Amino acid sequence: MKAAWFWLLRNTLNRVTVRVARSGRGPFALVRHVGRRSGRPYETPLLLARHDGDFVAELTYGPAVDWHRNVLAAGRCEVVAGGRTYEIDRISVLPPGDGLRAFGNPAALVLRLLRRRDFRLLHVAR
Repeated sequence: MKAAWFWLLRNTLNRVTVRVARSGRGPFALVRHVGRRSGRPYETPLLLARHDGDFVAELTYGPAVDWHRNVLAAGRCEVVAGGRTYEIDRISVLPPGDGLRAFGNPAALVLRLLRRRDFRLLHVAR
């Protein structure tokens, strides 16, 4: 069932959100990463929040998702947000309270109600 859900997302919703994110409009950002086994480039659309110049991701499907595992393996990625590209040089665990504050209300309220507690900080290279 889980595999079918991910297939549906990848082949329908993700195609639309990638276009929106590339345009620099709307709430979506792209994480550009390289497959840890295939070496193939990927673009994954995400909703990211800003936090002290960096980006916060909420891991809706947990830390075993491919984009997260690929970024950890490579130690880097790119984020395309608002029409700009940012080099990310590391990713770290962010405490739930900090992650919720980064998203602000009403998103934080929804994340609390859904009991989301798995956040990552994508550090912009400086």
